[in-house]
Amino acid sequence: MNGNSGRRSVLAGFAATGLFVTGLCAGLPAQAELPAFPKEPVTINVIDVAGNLALTQKAIENYRKANPTRVSRFTFTKAPAPELAGKIKAQQNAGRVDIDLVLTGTDGLAAGLEQGLWTPLLPNYAEKFPNLEANYLPAAAKMQGLANNQGIVVTYYPSGPLLEYAPERVKTPPKTPDELLAWCKANPGKFMYARPANSGPGRTFLMGLPYLLGDKDPKDPVNGWEKTWAYLKDLNSCIEYYPSGTTATMKELGEGSRDMVATTTGWDINPRVLGTVPKEAKVAALNGFHWVADAHYMVVPKGLPPEKLAVVLDLMAFMLKPEQQAYAFDEGYFYPGPAVKDVTLAMAPTESQEAIKEFGRPEYEKLIADNPIELPLDAKGLVDAFRLWDERIGAAKTK
Repeated sequence: MNGNSGRRSVLAGFAATGLFVTGLCAGLPAQAELPAFPKEPVTINVIDVAGNLALTQKAIENYRKANPTRVSRFTFTKAPAPELAGKIKAQQNAGRVDIDLVLTGTDGLAAGLEQGLWTPLLPNYAEKFPNLEANYLPAAAKMQGLANNQGIVVTYYPSGPLLEYAPERVKTPPKTPDELLAWCKANPGKFMYARPANSGPGRTFLMGLPYLLGDKDPKDPVNGWEKTWAYLKDLNSCIEYYPSGTTATMKELGEGSRDMVATTTGWDINPRVLGTVPKEAKVAALNGFHWVADAHYMVVPKGLPPEKLAVVLDLMAFMLKPEQQAYAFDEGYFYPGPAVKDVTLAMAPTESQEAIKEFGRPEYEKLIADNPIELPLDAKGLVDAFRLWDERIGAAKTK
């Protein structure tokens, strides 16, 4: 399960993008003094906009057990990713930030970067995260570059895009984008993907199409996705509606109202573990696809009191320890899940091992080894892609 460390040094063209930020943020010192821990244990408020708590909540609670003099309790809330930036911004404008740690995907990360909401973490507090890049799996280290030094990768997976289908209703799954379009038109309303701004499979499908279609610049949704936008508009003609999140697509696949949906490794495995989707569901990859990697990040809103920042930084470092990373295997939700090296399935809880043994797919190892792994769009590109999709594709059909 941990074979990513030996896979493509990957993420083709990454060095040329200049995305990996190793320099100092303008005007910031090379190293900030670490704040002191509180004299009394504090409550830490965590918000999750990525479903990350399924992978990390046990590790977070382990920190409280190990550090009762620092944390009295954690509170956990969940929210849709598109709501995150507005919520944080409102608290900062009011001078009262009551969210201490954010668990987010690239969507919420990007929105916060665009608006300047996050606390710079590196190199300011680098001593809390020694050898950070070297300790990550290679692809997770590349994903860290997208954080612009304002977040820390906590979980990683190669993601998708993949297609998941009911084999009793789809006898021959499509092998190319043209075949998918033809199948969708021949079976109107039977294919679905969720709004990309709030769906990992949705945005992975969106970002994967430029590679499949041979678009001019897969990293530029504004000027380089001519074929992708035309394809999505054509595909839109046979899609009934776009749900606001991935869960609805899986429920409809499981109930039989859809025959095929966009998926990822984790969104394939976990809903079958939970029984939302029948165990017998199959996956297919379109010929010549590129994986679009995904990660979850720990980010800290600007405005935290120093004593809370001290605890949050320490918690983040704790979450990167191999024994805590092993919880990220979960029940396949973000398969594989761990972001750091040398974390094996054998280290995971028994229930994780059993779930992946029963519901995992052996073909994933070969698919991951044999296909390029790309970075997702950077913050600006992601915001642009979501805006254009909402305007051009989903405006009239999103529920």
